[in-house]
Amino acid sequence: MTALETELEGRSGGELLESCMPVLETERLVLRVPRFEDARAVVAIANDRRIAEMTANLPHPYAEKDAEAWIANAWSGADHPFLITLKTDGALIGATGFVMPELGDPEIGYWLGTAHWGRGYATEASRAVVDHLFTNRGAVAVAARARVVNPASRRVIEKCGFQWIGAGLTRSRLLASSVPVDKFRLERAVWASLKAWRDPILRRSAPRVVISGARD
Repeated sequence: MTALETELEGRSGGELLESCMPVLETERLVLRVPRFEDARAVVAIANDRRIAEMTANLPHPYAEKDAEAWIANAWSGADHPFLITLKTDGALIGATGFVMPELGDPEIGYWLGTAHWGRGYATEASRAVVDHLFTNRGAVAVAARARVVNPASRRVIEKCGFQWIGAGLTRSRLLASSVPVDKFRLERAVWASLKAWRDPILRRSAPRVVISGARD
């Protein structure tokens, strides 16, 4: 056990905390809380400049200490990340999640290993997180943003029903500067309408939520 694991075991109750974390299951994916034994697998796919360039907080190079720090945030409750894994074999393909600010709407984010781009996984995972926020976290609206040079990410956001609300700047950890982004917002009423009648794909993709580590 690493020093970081020992610290968090004492602070958070270890297995007890993890058992309270939700697991989101979709048609092809399982979204679960990251664990320290996942660190090397996270590094193997996150250590890619093409990914870091399109995210706000991923460094490059991406080392095991970076993965451990990210996992520690999941256990401390400051952020709410999920690993994206394939339902067929449990392979780790990326990460998603949300941030709950003190003021304003919760904001979703995601990244995928480059080998898994273009297969609809980011959209499927993002829809699961959005459904979780509205269904289980009582969100009034959900926010998202994408770099203006990342049309693929913008398509993911739009497929989830988000509406463009303007442009802004976001700090890039990799570039050590602010970069232009498009901002999006999805209100509960719009989400409910899409789930109810406008988009059969959204209805079909509703995640199954498992809490307390117990699966049927």
